[in-house]
Amino acid sequence: MSTPATSLPASFADLADRLLEGTDADLARSYPGEDGSRQPVHTCYVPADLVTPRTAREWGETALDAAAQAGGLAGLAALAGVEEHLREEVVARTERKLREEPVEDLRLDLEDGYGERPDAEEDEAAVAAARTVAAMAVSRHRGEAPQPAYAGIRFKCLEAPTRSRGLRTLDLFVTALVREGGLAAAGVAGDGLPPGLVLTLPKVSTVAQVQVMTEACGTLEETLGLPEGRLRFEIQMETAPMVLGLDGACPIPAMLRAAGGRVTALHYGTYDYSAALGVAAEFQSMEHPVADHAKSVMQVAVAGTGVRLSDGSTNRLPVGDGRQRREAWALHARLVRRSLERALYQGWDLHAHQLPTRYLTTYAFYRRSFDAAAHRLMAYHQRSVPGIEAADVADEPATARALARFVHRGVLCGALGADEVEAATGLGEHDLRDLAHPTTAVGVPTPGGI
Repeated sequence: MSTPATSLPASFADLADRLLEGTDADLARSYPGEDGSRQPVHTCYVPADLVTPRTAREWGETALDAAAQAGGLAGLAALAGVEEHLREEVVARTERKLREEPVEDLRLDLEDGYGERPDAEEDEAAVAAARTVAAMAVSRHRGEAPQPAYAGIRFKCLEAPTRSRGLRTLDLFVTALVREGGLAAAGVAGDGLPPGLVLTLPKVSTVAQVQVMTEACGTLEETLGLPEGRLRFEIQMETAPMVLGLDGACPIPAMLRAAGGRVTALHYGTYDYSAALGVAAEFQSMEHPVADHAKSVMQVAVAGTGVRLSDGSTNRLPVGDGRQRREAWALHARLVRRSLERALYQGWDLHAHQLPTRYLTTYAFYRRSFDAAAHRLMAYHQRSVPGIEAADVADEPATARALARFVHRGVLCGALGADEVEAATGLGEHDLRDLAHPTTAVGVPTPGGI
């Protein structure tokens, strides 16, 4: 067979490599992709002085009691719009979740939920929060009680009025964790910090604030003998300048670069952001157009970076009479499903009574589409198997990765079982993860380490 004619010189590929060397490095550094580790389905915010090592268990018990008073989880599943053919499995998994791990991510709040207190009182609360987070990590390590996989604090922002207070609270908390936490003595492997530690920086407006937070983390690491890059943080998007800066550009990409890989997630703050844009209290909501715009900007800004996104909260809590609870549960379920459909896989829960609809809706979301996704994954997987006839669907590799990521998320959150996934797709858990995240870098720390 003759060699086909070409027009580019043989050396052009080498020239292209040289010209694009910088671009290749930038893309690899800035867009490493998701690492395939578990993302919590929610973050529960509780004032720091109200949290104890029993908080997660108490929230689970309270959630089950509230569901029982409403006629049971099956009734709430119907209220939440879970299809009848899914209810039995979804209810069983939700009940088990509320007993074994009712809270996935717990934030001890030393910001808005804690309020302004005398400095001595907040100092004491910051140290106490460190002891509580350490105790929860030890308890989880020993399997003694249902504890969150992720836990940490939200401290006051770096705006001028609260900057000094916020930095002092951060310092006290991290220092007490390392020096008083006792994790190593309890047999928790690592560097003295909980593997699921999360730090939340609220009300960020400028790149310079992220730079200061990054510098603070590096200084704490050096002083406390922690590995470089160990302290990472999430950013709350609650101000207009984080969507559109003074220069007319979105500052989020610059913030991520300034943090040098320390940012793990962006969280949308429903009410602060809505108020900042002048939305009247009656209309402030996770589904207001200004909320959707902000979250869309966030979504595009972090796509491919490995930084996660979280939706915000609803302040309509199911805590009143029977009618009020039903309306609030129905609203919460609808908002959770809406977020999931928009690829926002995490949100805020502000009360234990929101846990049933959080899990019922989340589990139904993954199980609702599982059969179709599994069929397509099986077809894709079999394309490389000799002797297997062509299937009735021909997905591209990018679509197959999206399907695998959907199913993998379902496994990680407890909506799907690894065994049933393998039976339906032919993919074991490791194969599923490799298909979902084929470019995951070895050695890249996961957000919180879980």
